[in-house]
Amino acid sequence: MDASRTGWRELSTAPAQIVDLVHRFAGPDLTQTLSRIEAAVRGVTAGDCAGLLESAGADREALAAAAELKRLAGQVNVMIRALGILLCLPHILESDERVEYVSLGAGNTGRNFDLETNLRVAEFKFIRWRGGSESIRQNSVFKDYLLLAEHPTGKRKYLYLLGTKHALRFLRGGRACTSVLSRNDKLKSIFADRFGTTFRTVGDYYAVHGEAVRIEDVSSWLSDLAEELVEERTEGLGD
Repeated sequence: MDASRTGWRELSTAPAQIVDLVHRFAGPDLTQTLSRIEAAVRGVTAGDCAGLLESAGADREALAAAAELKRLAGQVNVMIRALGILLCLPHILESDERVEYVSLGAGNTGRNFDLETNLRVAEFKFIRWRGGSESIRQNSVFKDYLLLAEHPTGKRKYLYLLGTKHALRFLRGGRACTSVLSRNDKLKSIFADRFGTTFRTVGDYYAVHGEAVRIEDVSSWLSDLAEELVEERTEGLGD
């Protein structure tokens, strides 16, 4: 049996080994490591490759570990979302409130929203706003806001965000509704059938429907996640 494939299966159950193998190649600073390797590769011949790969820690185990880490990263994102929603519940639920369903996985899996109780429907967005071009994030927030606002229910409607500054600026702004909905044909068609050309911009729609959905900041409830995102944005200023 191919030893590299056996190692792959072992790696999938040993996260600590995965991190160790990735770190062995990447070192404390991946950018510096790659720069050093680039310099070392210059002038290398076929006969030199084996020694170069060994000294760089560039082997199939490291590649398998990096691939497995990428797979696990996708699961981590889902886990962050699930934990974020669950940790918000004690702060959200009122004494007479009862959860009817919660959707913790990727997507709403056939349910209308992330959370529905006997008193409210809600969506959660733990978005990494960066303050620059945010079209994909804006599209996602408007979709959730629109679906909540237009949902026929007597229950209160909430959109929970990790910081509201950028989202509110967008919702009050002048981006065209046709642009925001351009990648969602179904929602674009529903919006056009219902409103025609009444609302040209997101701000036009929000000015009329701004009271339909309560937008709340969950940063104080998820301080560890909020701080991590602040650090990430700060680090990105020099990019």
